[in-house]
Amino acid sequence: MSDTTLQPPAAEPARPKQLEIADLRAALEAGLADFKAAPAFGLFFALIYVLGGLGLWFGLGAAGQPVWFIPIAAGFPLFAPFAAIGLYEVSRRREAGEPLDWGPVLGALTGRGDGQLALMAVGVLLIFGFWIILARGIFAIFMAQSGIGFESLGLLVSFSGFLMLLVGSVVGAVVALVLFSITVMSLPMLLDRDVDFVTAMITSVDVVRSNPQVMLRWAAIIAAIIIVAMIPAFLGLFIALPVLGHATWHLYRRAITS
Repeated sequence: MSDTTLQPPAAEPARPKQLEIADLRAALEAGLADFKAAPAFGLFFALIYVLGGLGLWFGLGAAGQPVWFIPIAAGFPLFAPFAAIGLYEVSRRREAGEPLDWGPVLGALTGRGDGQLALMAVGVLLIFGFWIILARGIFAIFMAQSGIGFESLGLLVSFSGFLMLLVGSVVGAVVALVLFSITVMSLPMLLDRDVDFVTAMITSVDVVRSNPQVMLRWAAIIAAIIIVAMIPAFLGLFIALPVLGHATWHLYRRAITS
């Protein structure tokens, strides 16, 4: 007879809960409360994100390729969850009653030390690179006969430019939805639980699939707030990114049980 007394019970897998619109409002309120309670952390991580956006804008302008800021800016919000990892840790520590020290908060950027967060970041970068390739292909299809180059913003007011933006927006929305689905819950989960990045991504997709209306509304809220916050020289991100980052942690806590 085999001895099973030494075998620990298998951990019950994380399961998505049913969410309501009220959960989004509650998450945003909790996110705002976290930002007000510890604004220095939010402003610090937002500063990094803002400097990255400004660097892209001036860098592409100096390179004579300003038009490429449009597809890159469209994908830029996709990296917001990674910029918010430190904010997840702040919210987690406030929730657990742990002290808010810079060392542990910055240390959260490396995940749990098992490399899973880095592997996921590589995956997201690959998908983002695929989006840029698609954007170049869409440009070539619609603008090849126009004689207008990448260096001109004039292409955007032409009929071909309008069609290019229309098709690019649809394709970009599909790519954004894929990345949103695999990252929205997986990143806070990798910080919170000892799981691999594949399991975290599958769980994240399950949450979106189980709550399509609520999660699509959450995606729309994030996109709208970040896009509006980016318009005045990215300055609105100093408030938008911390609040959304903290709110995502609280939505994760509401969305997943084990």
